[in-house]
Amino acid sequence: MKISAYSTTAKDFDTLLLADKSFVSIHMNCRIDPTRLGLNGISGSVHGATSCMGAMAGDGVTESIGVFAISDPDGAYGSAMLPYGDDAEKAASDATLAALQAADRIGEKPELIWLSGTPGVEEAVIAGIEAVVGPEVPVIGGSAADNSVSGEWFVFDKSGRSQDGLIVSVLFPSRPVSFAYHNGYAPTAKTGTVTKVEGRRLVEIDHQPALEVYDEWTNGAVGSVRGNGEAQSILSESTLFPLGRKVAKLGGVTSFLLAHPASACSSGAMELFATVEEGEELTQMSGTESGLVERAGRVASLARSAGHLEQGAISGALMVYCGGCMLSVRHRLDDIVDGVSDALGGAPFLGTFTFGEQGQILGAGNRHGNLMISCIIFG
Repeated sequence: MKISAYSTTAKDFDTLLLADKSFVSIHMNCRIDPTRLGLNGISGSVHGATSCMGAMAGDGVTESIGVFAISDPDGAYGSAMLPYGDDAEKAASDATLAALQAADRIGEKPELIWLSGTPGVEEAVIAGIEAVVGPEVPVIGGSAADNSVSGEWFVFDKSGRSQDGLIVSVLFPSRPVSFAYHNGYAPTAKTGTVTKVEGRRLVEIDHQPALEVYDEWTNGAVGSVRGNGEAQSILSESTLFPLGRKVAKLGGVTSFLLAHPASACSSGAMELFATVEEGEELTQMSGTESGLVERAGRVASLARSAGHLEQGAISGALMVYCGGCMLSVRHRLDDIVDGVSDALGGAPFLGTFTFGEQGQILGAGNRHGNLMISCIIFG
């Protein structure tokens, strides 16, 4: 297995360098038209998705295109893109079956699934994938992102793109893989129970308007936008104060899956980037800029430790880093790249900035969360 990962521009994108690769994952600014990249010249599977403001790789941060390419003649790879239509769960199942067929591995379970989808129905997508391969196969990836949460995101492959769909890739690499999926936040003592929810709209916590409770928990972080008519974005105000959901407890340590408040409604409700359930306990989480910067390298180290891999035994890595977190620490992205590179011993890696992150939590299975970081390492 040989992996290359690098940043480039649409003008300098070279299909000839990728022509003989087994699998290519491309993550790029939404302003770039993938049909102009000549992707039909790639013989292997192509998995593409937009990434907030660009991507990062071992050679630095780019506002254009990030490329991750695997050459692995002894492995098997397949990708399939489908629109959601009226049934995102069925679309995910159908895409998974199509990807297995493309890999010539129908009836087999892949080592892992690499997932990209446009935001909004991630929980249904995971359910659809698991209906085909079961809950044991790790589903890791991130939701396609644009630069301003205006819906310009899309996924793509060699045939075109979809602004309301997903792309699923099944990976059967010839070398072992390991991964980690974590957040960079700490729980506070402030907790409450979801007492009313409508889809991804959190209406009440402890029978009180959710926005009022959240504003109190965060010492007025969203008070300036509360009750100002139409729903208003609170993404930046809430990035360091997400809501945590207890999903597992191992060795006395609780694992939290995060939900990012996206907008404040005049009714006192909040729109989230993830789904919570009535009766579920929420914990106010707290983060810092330095914690978000340092966490990427720590997650890469955890992924390496999970596979018992020495630094020299790493072929490359794929990282998912929340776009909301990235925007909060954009001025320190070079520090993040350096931290990940150090953790990987200089092995090539690609990082994509997403609007939702999917991964597998020990004791809780495959889950969709926000403000999360994941890393896949190929031995």
